[in-house]
Amino acid sequence: MDKFNFFLFSIVVLVLVGLVGYWAVTTIQSGSEHASAEEIKKLENENEELKKEAQKLKSELGYLTTEVENNKEKELAIETTGSAPVIANEHQELIDELQKLIDDNVVIKLKSRGTRVGTVQKFLNIYNNTSNRIDNDYGASTQKAVIEFQKAQGLTADGEASKATFSKMIDWLKT
Repeated sequence: MDKFNFFLFSIVVLVLVGLVGYWAVTTIQSGSEHASAEEIKKLENENEELKKEAQKLKSELGYLTTEVENNKEKELAIETTGSAPVIANEHQELIDELQKLIDDNVVIKLKSRGTRVGTVQKFLNIYNNTSNRIDNDYGASTQKAVIEFQKAQGLTADGEASKATFSKMIDWLKT
């Protein structure tokens, strides 16, 4: 009987070892498969984060679009002065920035940097009906656009934006 119990116990242990071995062999992954699976998990997590960020940016863009539309409505609103209505200039803020450049006797030329350059770039986007990036850096493309504006306005086309150029920009915005 002891031999039978030992035999039965041995068979059960062998079956369990066989099942564990089979499970280990069928579920094992090679190093490259494991690395690929980990990379997929990482990319899926990044994708989820990017989706959330995109949704956040869309909502911010919607808010900004609404703000821009509201500001345009305000800028284009008819103001009443006395008995004659006057239409507000939609570019008044830019006109004011350009006037400040004139008042401060600013000269902007190649390799200039800063928000004053950004003011000129904003104007050039409006003038050329473009949406170039405003990077506050007076590079070759900005210089070229200023030269073209200066030629069109009958100014000395030296590529340097100064009082005369700013005045012509203001005049153009007011028309």
